[in-house]
Amino acid sequence: MAAATSTVPRSTPPVSSRGRTCSTVRPKASCGADVLVAGLSIPCRHAFVRRSGPPPGDAGPPEPRGFAVDAPAFLSRAGDGATIAYRRTEGRGALASPTVVFLPGFRSDMEGGKALALEAWCRAEGRGFLRFDYTGHGLSSGAFEDGTIGQWAADAVFAVESLTSGPVVLVGSSMGGWIMMLAARALAERNGPDRVAPQWVAPQWVAGLVGVAPAPDFTEDLIMANASPALRRDLERDGVHYEPSDYSDEPTPITRRLIEDGRERLVLRAPFPFAGPVRIVQGMADPDVPWRHALRVADAFAGADVEILLVKSGDHRLSEPDDLARLVRVTGEVCRLAAAKES
Repeated sequence: MAAATSTVPRSTPPVSSRGRTCSTVRPKASCGADVLVAGLSIPCRHAFVRRSGPPPGDAGPPEPRGFAVDAPAFLSRAGDGATIAYRRTEGRGALASPTVVFLPGFRSDMEGGKALALEAWCRAEGRGFLRFDYTGHGLSSGAFEDGTIGQWAADAVFAVESLTSGPVVLVGSSMGGWIMMLAARALAERNGPDRVAPQWVAPQWVAGLVGVAPAPDFTEDLIMANASPALRRDLERDGVHYEPSDYSDEPTPITRRLIEDGRERLVLRAPFPFAGPVRIVQGMADPDVPWRHALRVADAFAGADVEILLVKSGDHRLSEPDDLARLVRVTGEVCRLAAAKES
């Protein structure tokens, strides 16, 4: 990695960097194909297009244009008025618990291939599943440039506490791997012996973690450690730097607020207090998150049940059919281990 190049991890095409959000609609003509993953039919990503629109406000979510696909529900937060878009699958039967919660990456949304593959698997299993958009992402309210790691972690805790109960397995992609660690710690603190969560909130606890190219501490270790002089100058002078993106014609805004907030939430500098099963899937051909970063993530966990699966040809997205089948398999393993531990 060149010293003058900053690395901004992301796993799916971006939302707009200008504060707009994306709605997912089916075009009049599409390939209509599905991808077969682990025996499950997953909607092909090419069957959807993304269309920009204003974020949902007091008047409710924007009207879909064209034929909407599984219109999401919206969760309102009283404190700041934020609106979180989500899609939830209710669990049923013996495999209903733990609930799987998918956490997207930086500038990614809940409509990516990994989220869809996990959702299809959970439905087939009868397992509970939740995916959602952070504020400033996808169909949730807010501008991306206003977001921070702490805010997005708070979104995750809010969604889990509001929409699930009992044990959960968090699956974090890229930045979502950082969010899952922060959320796991926050939920343990809020729902542990010295419970601080409101009594009306049903207790949730994180029973297992799955990281897909996890990027905890990326603001410090991947962006600032490789920051160009232009990035440092822009952050100091303007409070924001627009980094050219390999994934979009629009540059990625990196704000001073994001960097400073991330510096307060680093998780790889000391043992991370989580004892449940942890599985990390990392591509060795990942141009955004070096595979050795996954070794640091694994080493940070205080628990012993931590395994890394390195995919030699895997890129950052890990969204090819074989990658998705692997993700389903690994997530299933963590769910079984978590369920056995709770029984």
